[in-house]
Formats: sequence, C-alpha cells, structure tokens
Amino acid sequence: MMEEEELEFVEELEAVLQLTPDVQLAIEQVFPSQDPLDRADFNAVEYINTLFPTEQSLANIDEVVNKIRLKIRRLDDNIRTVVRGQTNVGQDGRQALEEAQKAIQQLFGKIKDIKDKAEKSEQMVKEITRDIKQLDHAKRHLTTSITTLNHLHMLAGGVDSLEAMTRRRQYGEVANLLQGVMNVLEHFHKYMGIPQIRQLSERVKAAQTELGQQILADFEEAFPSQGTKVAWLDKIDRRYAWIKRQLVDYEEKYGRMFPREWYMAERIAVEFCHITRTELAKIMRTRAKEIEVKLLLFAIQRTTNFEGFLAKRFSGCTLTDGTLKKLESPPASTNPFLEDEPAPEMEELAMEKGDVEQPKKPKAPDNPFHGIVSKCFEPHLYVYIESQDKNLGELIDRFVADFKAQGPPKPNTDEGGAVLPSCADLFVYYKKCMVQCSQLSTGEPMIALTTIFQKYLREYAWKILSGNLPKTTSSGGGLTISSLLKEKEGSEVAKFTLEELCLICSILSTAEYCLATTQQLEEKLKEKVDVSLTERINLTGEMDTFSTVISSSIQLLVQDLDAACDPALTAMSKMQWQNVEHVGDQSPYVTSVILHIKQNVPIIRDNLASTRKYFTQFCIKFANSFIPKFITHLFKCKPISMVGAEQLLLDTHSLKMVLLDLPSIGSQVVRKAPASYTKIVVKGMTRAEMILKVVMAPHEPLVVFVDNYIKLLTDCNTETFQKILDMKGLKRSEQSSMLELFRQRLPAPPSGPEGSGSLSLLAPTPEQESSRIRKLEKLIKKRL
Repeated sequence: MMEEEELEFVEELEAVLQLTPDVQLAIEQVFPSQDPLDRADFNAVEYINTLFPTEQSLANIDEVVNKIRLKIRRLDDNIRTVVRGQTNVGQDGRQALEEAQKAIQQLFGKIKDIKDKAEKSEQMVKEITRDIKQLDHAKRHLTTSITTLNHLHMLAGGVDSLEAMTRRRQYGEVANLLQGVMNVLEHFHKYMGIPQIRQLSERVKAAQTELGQQILADFEEAFPSQGTKVAWLDKIDRRYAWIKRQLVDYEEKYGRMFPREWYMAERIAVEFCHITRTELAKIMRTRAKEIEVKLLLFAIQRTTNFEGFLAKRFSGCTLTDGTLKKLESPPASTNPFLEDEPAPEMEELAMEKGDVEQPKKPKAPDNPFHGIVSKCFEPHLYVYIESQDKNLGELIDRFVADFKAQGPPKPNTDEGGAVLPSCADLFVYYKKCMVQCSQLSTGEPMIALTTIFQKYLREYAWKILSGNLPKTTSSGGGLTISSLLKEKEGSEVAKFTLEELCLICSILSTAEYCLATTQQLEEKLKEKVDVSLTERINLTGEMDTFSTVISSSIQLLVQDLDAACDPALTAMSKMQWQNVEHVGDQSPYVTSVILHIKQNVPIIRDNLASTRKYFTQFCIKFANSFIPKFITHLFKCKPISMVGAEQLLLDTHSLKMVLLDLPSIGSQVVRKAPASYTKIVVKGMTRAEMILKVVMAPHEPLVVFVDNYIKLLTDCNTETFQKILDMKGLKRSEQSSMLELFRQRLPAPPSGPEGSGSLSLLAPTPEQESSRIRKLEKLIKKRL
C-alpha cells in the first residue's frame, strides 16, 4: 500500500510540475543550467544508466547516493529560506495598496479643481471673443462698404468721363479709360438687381456702341472710297504697286493704333486680294476674247510675284479664321528629273553649256498665299494650253526642217552614237511648260497639258525618228534584192552606207533617251498634279512608241548585215561539194561573211557605246537570224562527199569562232561576250556541226547510222532525216528503207520532264565539240 501511495504521489507531483513550453523556455533563459536534473524531459532511468553504465560502477553506489542526499538537503534549505522570506509579502502588499488608493483619491480631487477652473476660463474667453467677433464683422462690413462706394464713385465718374471723351473723340484717353471702367464694372455683377447699378451698366454698353460706330465713321471719313476702277490685265502691276504703297503708308500713320496681334496690315492685304480676284474674274469673263497668251502669262507672273511678296511679308495666320496654317512639306524625291527647277532661262543656258551637275537650291517653303489671287486665271488657262499646242507643233515642224537641211549626224566612233539635239530641246521645252503650268494650276490644266505632251511625243517618234530611218528598198545606195543577186566574189555588197548606219544608231540612242526621259516626265507630272488626278496621267503608250522605234532600228541593223551575208550563203549552197578533192583553208564564202561582219559590227558597236544593252540585243537578234539561215543553206548543199563535208565542217567552225567573237570583233578592248549570246551561238552552230558529222558518218550498217543520228542531233523530225539523206546523195530506194528503220528506232515520246532531258544528255558538250574540231584541223593539216 505504501508503494502504491508513493507512486500516486509521484504521478501527481509530475502532473503539477508539467510546465508549458513557453514557461520552460523562459526559465531556461533566466536560469541557464547544464544539469540533467533541470531538463524538462528528465528521465530517471536514463540518468541512473548514465551514473552506472557497468556492473563495476555499482561499487560506488553509496558515494553517489550520499551526493544526491546532500544535494537534496541543500535544495530543501533553499526552499525553506524562500518560503520563510515570503511570509511578510502579503502584509506589505496590502499596505502599499492602501497608500496607492489614498494617492488616487487626492489626484481625483486636484483634477476636479482644475476642471472647474478651466470651465470658468472658457466662459470668460467666450465672452471676450464674442465682443471681438462683433468688432471684426463690423470692420469687414465697413471696409466692403467703403470699397464698394469707391468703386461706385469711380464707375459713375468713369461713365461720365467716357461719355464726355467719346463726344470729344479723345480716342487715346478713351482706350485706357474704357478698359478701367470695364474692370470696375465687373465688381458690380452681383448688384445688377439695383436699378442705379443696372442703369450705369447700360450707359457703359451704350457708350461702347456709340464709340464703335463713331470710330468706324471716322475711319470711313479718313479713308474715303473713290470708287473701284477695274483696270485690264496689262495694268495689273500698277494695282499691286498701289497696295504696296498703301501698306507702307498704313504702317507709318496708323500702325500703332491697333494691337499687333490683330494683324491689321495682313488683313488689309488679304481683303485686297479677295477683291482683286473677284474683280479680275468678272472682267476676264466679260473680255474673254481679248485675252492673249503673252498678256495672260504677264498677269499671272505679276500675280504670283505679288503672292510671293505677301508670303515673305506676312505669316498667313488670318487666312483660316485667325488660325495659322500648318504647312506640310512634300516628301523628298530621289528622281533626278524631279530636282528643284531653276529659272527656265538659266535651265536652257545650262543645257547649252552641258552643265548637268548644278548645285541644288534649298527648297523654298510653301506659300500660304499661293492662289489667293491667281486662282481666277485658272478658267482661262485653255488659252495657254492652246498656245503650247501651237508652239509644240511649230517646234516639231522646225525639227523636221532642220533635219532635212542639216542631214544625218556625222559618224561617231569615239563616244558612241550621238543623240539628236532636237530631243533635248523638246524635253527642255516640256519641262519649262510643266513648271509654268504647275505654278498656275495643279488641276485640270495640267491634265490638258499632259495630253498635249503625249500628242507631240508621238509625233516626234513618228516624224523625227521613224520617219528618218533609212528605207531598205531605196535605189540610191540603199539595200535591194536585185543588187544582192548581182554580188560577185570580191565585189562590194550594196547595203547601208556608213552615214546610214550611224543615223540608225543615232535614232536608236535618241529613242532610248526619249524612253527614259518620258518615264521621268510621267513621274514629275504625277508629283505636280493634284493627288486625285494622278491616275489620269499615263505615258505608257508613248513609251511603247519609243520602244517600237528601238526595235525597228535594231531590226534594220540586223536585216542589213543579214542581207549582206545572203549572197555568200547562196554561193555556199551552189558549190559542187561532191567534187571537192581536198580540204584547204576556209572557203571564200566564209571570208565574205567575215568581211561583212568586220565592216558593220565595229561601226554599230562604237555608235551604240552609250546603249550597250541594245548592242547586245543586236548581236542576239543577228545570231538568231543568221544561224537558222546558215543551217537552211547547209541543207541545200547536196550531194556532199566526205572531203566536202570535212571542208564544210571546217568552215562551220570558222563561222562559229567569228560569231562567238562578234561583240568585240575589231575592238582594241576585248570583252567577254554576254552569256545569253554565247549560249545561242554555241547551241545553233553546234547543231550545224552535228549535221555535218552525221553526213560524214557511213550509212552502213543502217542501224548504227540511224542510232548515231538520233544520238548526235536528238531530232525526231523525219524531214530533217530526209534532208541529211539527200545531202549524202543516197538514192530514193535506199532512203525508203532507212526512213522506215528511222521511224522504228525513234525513242518513245517523253512522259514527263525527265524524258525531255534524257535526249539532250546525248548531245556532246561544246568543249567536246571543240576538241573534235581541233583533231579534225590537225588531220587536215597532215593531209595538206
């Protein structure tokens, strides 16, 4: 039983001694200790095992027990001392509490006394401030009354003075007084219910009205209207001189009368412009039949100069109800034709001197007064357009007469074909007209002028360019079929003369210049005209006309050289090739062709040096014309022996080399021929060489011959195969069996893009053909 009671006591004691974590943490911070007995999670078993870890350590159990008992006794003594020290604490606390309560009661008593005294002080302050507020209100009312009375006195006196000064026309004094009276009157807006104040306000308004009417009457008297005298256009400069003098007089005499922000001088000038435009429009409608071009341009020039003068003198802020115009500068242009135009006289002088690189002038700002007067001339600009139509017609006629009188341009072999000077004159005149018209109007007159430009661009192309191209059927020095048939070896072929070739090249260069300049002219016209009208400006038809002139010129040059080579090709087809016994140097017909090429091509190249691309076109067109014609004449050479075929092959190779060198033949500067031209020559002449190789091949066995033909020519045309058989001199009986075999051996038609390329792979490359030709030449030299 004792043991159970002790266990229960221990459990109760542990329950009592179980502290919260916060309390335990506070105790550890106040009384830090490393003793295991002071830990909150103390375990007796672990503590005993720590004291006696082994059986041998139990030998010291008595010593350990004595130490613990000693420690217990010390703790008991400490507890007893603490408990005894707390026996008198309760009595001391009660005594301290009683003293604190007495002190609080005394404090409450003092606070009550202070509160009572504060209430009495507040009452005294209220009584004092009440009297002060009354005095303050009285002072404020008195001040307001005095101020109002002063304002009233000033208003009444001011109104009387204003009326008196108005009657005496003392405008200088009235200006300052009126502003003061208006300022004083603002203080009485809330008193307008008082009859006397309302009466004063009405007197001020009446004085203002009377003053305004009186000032206007005085100005009308000072500037008497002498009656508007509308002069004709030839006196228009006197009108502008008059307003300039009036503006100067106004600034000197009356400029200081009005505030600067009224812009009175500008308003006078603008009103003058409106009146002038109305009167000029009226009189020009009345006397429309008397308007001449020179008189119209004179009036427009003087008017635009006057508008420029106004732009320099004034800002234009009064043109839009007192709001300053915001001018938008147009985007900068990169077209050289669209540079700022100099004066027409300076421009013509510069064109004569050849001064192309002129310093650009800074673009002047837009004129806000542009059109304020000159707009009235726009309905009458048809007179200007009709005049330009007449002038351009006369100019074209003069160009035609000058060309006939001066003849074709002289040959030029140094700097390329000369551009006809008339085209530069034409476009200079166009530019001058365009600048003038754009200064007059950017509307329908510009469209009408564009139509005139189109008309005379076509006439220039027809009368000056196409009309002066040499005719291929002319009898005097021109090219005729009969003259070609009479050509003999070593004789000179009838063809275009040197002057005629130079003329064709000059016309071609001129047409190229006109084509490029017309495109620039179209861009310039679109910039000058209103945005809504740009779609109506289209010079594509005129550019196509010049392109046609260029094509015709190139075709004439090709026909001339091609026709010069025709007799040589005819001589080739008439030779007895089956009787040729040995292979020699190139045949005479080849020498003739080369001679004609060396005569014509250097002249054409030198005169087309400034238009290199058109010289390339000439070379390409000549190759496309000459090579098929050469192959056609080659088929006419029948029959051909083996030696004859070898000679023809050598001739073909010689022509091929000449054609490849055609663009730079006879030139000191050797240039590589354009790839497009080289491709045409190699393809065409290689086909001619392949034809001759097939002719040289033995026709037996038949299968090998047919397969070799298909491999070399890749031509599935029966007619071509028939022509080659004729060239070999085979009989019809032999040809029939070979034609039948040819039809059987033809490859199947290609089913797609791959099939078309398979045959082309059978053809030898140009490098392989050149190697074979060189071997053939070596063989010929050995035989010789």
